[in-house]
Amino acid sequence: MTEALIDRNAAAAPRLKPRGSSQGGLRQYNERVVLHAIRLQGALPAAELARLTGLTAQTVSQISKRLLEEGLLVKGEPVRGKVGQPSVPLGLRPDGAYAVGVHVGRRRLDTVLVDFVGAVRERWSLDYDFPDPQAVLGEIERRIAGLRDALGPEGSERITAIGLAAPQSMGGWASLLGVAPAQAARWSGIELHEEVSRRSALPVQPLKDTAAACVAELVAGRGHSLHSFLYLFVDTLIGGGLVLESRLRTGLHGNAGAAGSMPLGLAPEAGAAPAQLLSIASLLSLEQRWQQAGLAVDALAQGQALQPPWQPHTEAWLREAGRGIAMAANSATCLLDLEGVIVDGAFDRELLQALLRAVQDALGRYSWEGTAAPQLAAGTIGADARAIGAALLPLYVNFAPDRDLFLKIDG
Repeated sequence: MTEALIDRNAAAAPRLKPRGSSQGGLRQYNERVVLHAIRLQGALPAAELARLTGLTAQTVSQISKRLLEEGLLVKGEPVRGKVGQPSVPLGLRPDGAYAVGVHVGRRRLDTVLVDFVGAVRERWSLDYDFPDPQAVLGEIERRIAGLRDALGPEGSERITAIGLAAPQSMGGWASLLGVAPAQAARWSGIELHEEVSRRSALPVQPLKDTAAACVAELVAGRGHSLHSFLYLFVDTLIGGGLVLESRLRTGLHGNAGAAGSMPLGLAPEAGAAPAQLLSIASLLSLEQRWQQAGLAVDALAQGQALQPPWQPHTEAWLREAGRGIAMAANSATCLLDLEGVIVDGAFDRELLQALLRAVQDALGRYSWEGTAAPQLAAGTIGADARAIGAALLPLYVNFAPDRDLFLKIDG
């Protein structure tokens, strides 16, 4: 465990009060407003907090006192001005609260511990060919137990919840993935978030994996500068998330931004349906190209995708994937008038930049008459985006004024 995980010599802080799933009235709402202002702006003196939040100086003083007693805030060094008493900035106490983010993917399990300021304190990962539900649940249970041991009784009390990111249909696209039907069927009827909650004795907030990655980008990446964007994450399969007016939109069935399911052509009058974007713009399709050429399929892990002999096959994939992603971006922008499209993935930044160049080239071949081309940008989080986004969920649900910011179901 990292040295920063816990200060074992620090004085024990007061036990964290549960904020859970309700704001608990005006007083608790005002507390959340103050905490959120500090999260967005950094450490601030009480007078500045009052100005930013619109609360009275007396209310801010009372709230600050409570939050300091609870161990959620910490006083900084006094700042002396030209006149009057020095001001004391109030900041979030990093170990005031923790959240755990778990990403259960089709090829990998990721777990991160995030502190109150959103910094990753520790991370773990486990690779597999395809997950078995009972094995995954057992591994998550062991990792949560290990976290509790490392944090000790006081730190364990400050774990607010677990954010869980996973595909909505773990057993879907079995034939494309080369997974035996019986193996995929093991996920049928599994309520993963309920099982994780039962085994950990912690509340669990679930979200689709690519939507969780979108949350990470929205909170800690380029999302600060874009009000509406389509987010695409390229992994074993490609998926995405949708942000409109700076809010994650999940849709009626939780599938908003599911660009991987977009068709690559018109439906035929008869015969098979057109292929979906995920069939050409996913890492699975890249690996299949290498396999067909008799090459090792672990080139991504070794950083060799753009090196001979993989390079020509990778470049062919980039051209096709770039055209497919550009088509999805064009369709989404025509419908939603998007400000931007952000692309990220579970691979190195060199390959991501190459993919962005291919997408940008393909976007330039579309007619944008009647609409405006979106800004294309690289995601900033990378492979950890889904686990980090999952961990951010509890922090916002428990401590932000709008607890439904990332969980609101649009209907």
